[in-house]
Amino acid sequence: MDRRRFIRDVLLYSAGVTLSAPRFSIPEVQASSAQAAEIAIVTGQDYGAIVREALQLLGGMEQFVRPGNSVVVKPNIGWDRSPEQAANTHPLVVEALVELALEAGASKVQVFDNTCNEKRRCYNNSGIADTIVALKDRKARIEYIDKRKFVPIEITRGRSLTKWDIYKDAITADCYINVPVAKHHGLSRLSLGLKNSMGAIGGNRGRLHHDLGQKLADLATVIRPKLTLIDATRVLMKNGPQGGRLEDVKKFDKVIASKDPVAADAYAATLFGLRPEELDSTVAAHRLGLGQMNLDKIRHLEQILQM
Repeated sequence: MDRRRFIRDVLLYSAGVTLSAPRFSIPEVQASSAQAAEIAIVTGQDYGAIVREALQLLGGMEQFVRPGNSVVVKPNIGWDRSPEQAANTHPLVVEALVELALEAGASKVQVFDNTCNEKRRCYNNSGIADTIVALKDRKARIEYIDKRKFVPIEITRGRSLTKWDIYKDAITADCYINVPVAKHHGLSRLSLGLKNSMGAIGGNRGRLHHDLGQKLADLATVIRPKLTLIDATRVLMKNGPQGGRLEDVKKFDKVIASKDPVAADAYAATLFGLRPEELDSTVAAHRLGLGQMNLDKIRHLEQILQM
């Protein structure tokens, strides 16, 4: 099924016109295109500047957002934590992506997450709500999750997960930008791009913890970011995903951006001293043909911005 028909079916289901759960599948073979994966790795203390430079290395935001597009920027806002505690995406990283999407001509940019702690505390204490409001642009909106927008999706290529409720806006936007924070996670070992999809789904998410790596890969066959940008400006090295202790945080002042979500996660694993093959979700997504995990087959575009 092509994407246009899938979106039509999602909208019809949401409107109550049909009772059949939408089905979505992607081509079985994508590994050949993944061989040419590239990642932009930019380091510097000006977080807005390093985001902009990473996008320039990938050809500019215009490669992802066309004039008139609806855009979702999906950070991690799951925890009632301050930016310094590194449990959520840094607000300046989110701000830069929203600004770039607007500059590229987006008709609207939505920012949201299905939080774990109380949503208002998460949105406010993360600094992300204030940052988006401060843009004073009606096209940019930070929104609380509307439970009426979850749609049951049949995951036709899923091996461990074949159906789940997914947030409509995450799968119908013209451009979905995934912007996780890199951090330790007690169950999945790390929380990176693939793990960040948990914030775009509903239901009892605790049920996914068995065979979690494969389930995250299965979700990635439906939740398809055009761009993944991993925030590694300050990284929670242990006691994740919630953290809380500043001594668990290490500053890398870095972002990692790629069209290939698997490649982005594969490189980010090295910040923790891990190999990509040590992450179940990365291995499972690579086996599904969703991207490249072999670092030797990924083109590295690196830049250091001086103050």
